[in-house]
Amino acid sequence: MTESNAPLLEVRDLHAYYGKSHILHGVNFYVGKGEVVSLLGRNGTGRSTTLKAIMGLVPPKSGKILLNGRNLAEARTYAICRAGIGYIPEEREVFSNLTVDENLRMGQQSSHDGAPEWTIEQMFEYFPNLKERRKTKAGNLSGGEQQMLTICRSLLGNPKVLLIDEPTEGLAPKNVAAVEEATHDINRRGVSIVLVEQKLAIALKVSTRVCVMGHGQIVFEGTPEELAGNTKILKEWLAV
Repeated sequence: MTESNAPLLEVRDLHAYYGKSHILHGVNFYVGKGEVVSLLGRNGTGRSTTLKAIMGLVPPKSGKILLNGRNLAEARTYAICRAGIGYIPEEREVFSNLTVDENLRMGQQSSHDGAPEWTIEQMFEYFPNLKERRKTKAGNLSGGEQQMLTICRSLLGNPKVLLIDEPTEGLAPKNVAAVEEATHDINRRGVSIVLVEQKLAIALKVSTRVCVMGHGQIVFEGTPEELAGNTKILKEWLAV
């Protein structure tokens, strides 16, 4: 692989533990500039742990996490954010006692080299509900509105790569559609995305490539079309 088409984010032989439980068993995948790569698999296969390990929230035991060739595997979470990786957790961790406006300002960072810059007004274009409730405390928002707020707050850090964990979980259909469209547009504007999504149809629709996880490893990597046509992988690793 030449320097010109080197991965933006690359995970190499990543191992991670919760206590004595070995969760990630040598995870390998990469994300190129402008790609959406989905991590698929059943619950408990290590998808969310992979995102947390990239962010330093679960310290990697071994392996490399390379952003533009710089190894972040031993960096603190705040340094990983400042380097250009954003993270949207499944738990929708808003600052409940702060207003929507205050939450958004908490997420603002200076621009990273090569990353698109975002404004609060752009966030309100994505999710008009938030503009209407900008003076409301985040703890009084619905689950869907909190998810939208978390997405916007992460974007205001101007990331090069955005890690998104189960963004449509528990949302009403109209909010699912809004999050799906926002994901498309965020990617079109130049942000690479790593997506953990339980809804296979959505993942196949928005992804450039997909990686299927099983037993803490990547067991398949390919295009959405290749996965859709691989009945063996679908049955063995994704069927409920």
